[in-house]
Amino acid sequence: MITFSDYPILTEAAWQERIEALAGTPHGTKTQQEIYRELLALVDLTTLEGTDTEARVISLCEKAYGIEDIARGIPKVAAVCVYSPFVMLCKEKLRGKDIRVAAVAGGFPSGQLPIILKLGEIHFALDEGADEIDTVISRGKMLEGDYVKVFNEICLSKIACKKKPLKVILETGELLKPELIRKASEIAINAGADFIKTSTGKIQPAATEMAAVVMCDTILDYYTKSGIRVGFKAAGGISQPDIALRYYNIVANILGDEWRNPKLFRIGASRLVDKLLEVIT
Repeated sequence: MITFSDYPILTEAAWQERIEALAGTPHGTKTQQEIYRELLALVDLTTLEGTDTEARVISLCEKAYGIEDIARGIPKVAAVCVYSPFVMLCKEKLRGKDIRVAAVAGGFPSGQLPIILKLGEIHFALDEGADEIDTVISRGKMLEGDYVKVFNEICLSKIACKKKPLKVILETGELLKPELIRKASEIAINAGADFIKTSTGKIQPAATEMAAVVMCDTILDYYTKSGIRVGFKAAGGISQPDIALRYYNIVANILGDEWRNPKLFRIGASRLVDKLLEVIT
């Protein structure tokens, strides 16, 4: 269990200044076109709708690997992310494609399930062949200050995943305050999260740059103290290349080059891939 450093309390103006310094400042010497290509390889291509059908999921899988163009330096996406009943179908359609299948499980998106049912859904998704699990914290318990229950539920979810990556969604748009986002990040990381993720994409605000900064600061603090790297996933409303680029800058400027790969940085998106392909020349 790592004890984190005290987190600075900033005024709103100071927050805006820091966010702009991180998000608006390019990192390194890569061109924007090179970064756009790099962003494609970080995408978890996602469909998480009540209207999802087998045909839609098959189309998603075909899109996930169909964009690859080696001659132009255009990669496949990192993963597809679906509801657990579609995992086996994705595994069949992506066999041999080197694209991972992530499943939302454990009471997504509300988190309002007893832990035994959350774990049951996680086990189901893993039995169907999921390579990764995206789960969500109990925000009600977080807001009540029942941090022990939030911690224990994440611990049990990670035990269920064994060596498979667990991405823990904080739903930062419902936590809102930097200090609560920081606390949720600390709890998730200490409980064994392999990634911490901003949001489900089902509420507004979804991903925010402030939340990304707080979460990346927490990841850096943990790495500095433990030597263990935890991943970051931005998700929810990131549909334009210029917005994705700002999140890329935040990650790169806080965490450095080591995080600029799909093992440590993901962007959950559905429309972003098409927009990136439009601007890649």
